[in-house]
Amino acid sequence: MFNGIAQIVIITVMNLRNLSQRLGTSSVAIFGVACVVGVLIGVMSMASGFQRTMLSTGSTDIALIMRSGATSEMSSGIGYDQVQLIAQSPGIARDENGQLIASAELYVIVDLFKKATDTSANVPLRGVDDNAFNIREKMKIIEGRRFEPGRNELIAGRGAHSQFANLEVGSVVKLGTTEWTVVGVFEDSGGLAESELWADARVLQDAYRRGNSFQSVRVKLESPEALDTLKEAIASNPQLEMDAQLEVDFLAAQAEPVSLFIKAIGYPVAILMSLGAIFGAINTMYASVSSRTREIATLRALGFGAFPVAFSTLFESLVLALIGGAIGALVVYLAFNGYSVSTLNFSSFSQVVFDFAVTGDLLVQGVIAAAVIGLVGGFFPAVRAARLPVATALREV
Repeated sequence: MFNGIAQIVIITVMNLRNLSQRLGTSSVAIFGVACVVGVLIGVMSMASGFQRTMLSTGSTDIALIMRSGATSEMSSGIGYDQVQLIAQSPGIARDENGQLIASAELYVIVDLFKKATDTSANVPLRGVDDNAFNIREKMKIIEGRRFEPGRNELIAGRGAHSQFANLEVGSVVKLGTTEWTVVGVFEDSGGLAESELWADARVLQDAYRRGNSFQSVRVKLESPEALDTLKEAIASNPQLEMDAQLEVDFLAAQAEPVSLFIKAIGYPVAILMSLGAIFGAINTMYASVSSRTREIATLRALGFGAFPVAFSTLFESLVLALIGGAIGALVVYLAFNGYSVSTLNFSSFSQVVFDFAVTGDLLVQGVIAAAVIGLVGGFFPAVRAARLPVATALREV
């Protein structure tokens, strides 16, 4: 009499060796699981890539100051006198020359055409001065040069340059009633700024008749703890109806609506497809049990127990599902990881360029989903195999 473990090993190995004889039915289950895992990882990689873009350059030592109640830079407004008062507040770091590191920035939306679809899209155009480059220490020009103050010149983020038309260095693009010359392309560690165009703030104010106003002020803090000091100083000044928050917290809040929207679509679709894959796995394993009726009956007659027979069927279903999951994950990784797209940021109503991010966590989720499909899809056929009447099955030999 074989012991239980030996029986499990023998029957399981026998089943796996005979998979090639059931290639047609097995491939259906594999394909179904591959599709489910592929859709799940693909959709979630969109949310992951969007979040990574929004948060990659957020810093805990940079504070963003906007008008009280403003949920985005578009809905904020700060006058020049208020900018000067903010720059004099305690808690702001100084550079090697003793100058406060603060950047007053203008934010407008312009229309450009997408290269892929030739459709109009809202693109952020940010007005800045040299302090903006001091605040964003990771930013660097990768093609061309910076814009010169006082001239109708702009630089394009790497993402915007790749997604939108007429942003090559040397091109002249008309935004509103003003023509601008593209003089450079910059990168910022894959962050949100790479979806933007930058120009001299004073020139942009004149072009869009913004007077001497700005949308936000970014300041470098002496330390993350200095935010409380800055908040207290702003709150105690009746001329400043402003709110200060860490840049990383602001960007996280901006990223949340789109990420939740993508997940709200992705998970239900993946669940529905999972149900189809489970039924496919059930049919495949029932067919497997039916084709092995003689084999199962013979093994039971030789003294093999019901549990080893059931386990081997369940294990076969799990193996098929994991193969499908691995194929789906590999295809999505090769096809989409790093693939650049743009979508609308609901908070600012402007385009954000980001790359799909097929992370290790998403691959693990895909494998877990495949395993669940395999176990659920193989459970009932395994029970049937275990309960198969030996005498009835032997009559079919």
